[in-house]
Amino acid sequence: MTMKSRATIAARVLLGLVFFGSGLFGIISHFKFPPNLPPNLLTFVQGLTASVYFLPLLKTTELLCGLLLLVGWFVPLALVVLAPIIINIFFTHLFLEPSGVPMAVIIGALEIYLAFFSPTYNPTIKQLFRKDV
Repeated sequence: MTMKSRATIAARVLLGLVFFGSGLFGIISHFKFPPNLPPNLLTFVQGLTASVYFLPLLKTTELLCGLLLLVGWFVPLALVVLAPIIINIFFTHLFLEPSGVPMAVIIGALEIYLAFFSPTYNPTIKQLFRKDV
């Protein structure tokens, strides 16, 4: 096994654990959040909760994509589905809770590595950016 394939597996499993755990915790906790959230973040989360459908959809998506990453099935699909979620995580922390920015950057780096630099998955992802004539 090459060093590149080990790095790919490690990144995939780590990203899978993050999203599987986040989705599972969100579902088990019935979409409840800690009471000590900063006011701006609390308002944001209350808005998501008020929509009724969004948090169950988000946490179920995180759980399923995390599971796909963990078992190594449909990884390019999971990466594409998780991309906007990761962007939202980054901007939520950037604007509402800056202490979470380092973790968001790490999650984003794992996503970028797997999608664009991993020899295992980048050929599939790069096809999405191909210009068909």
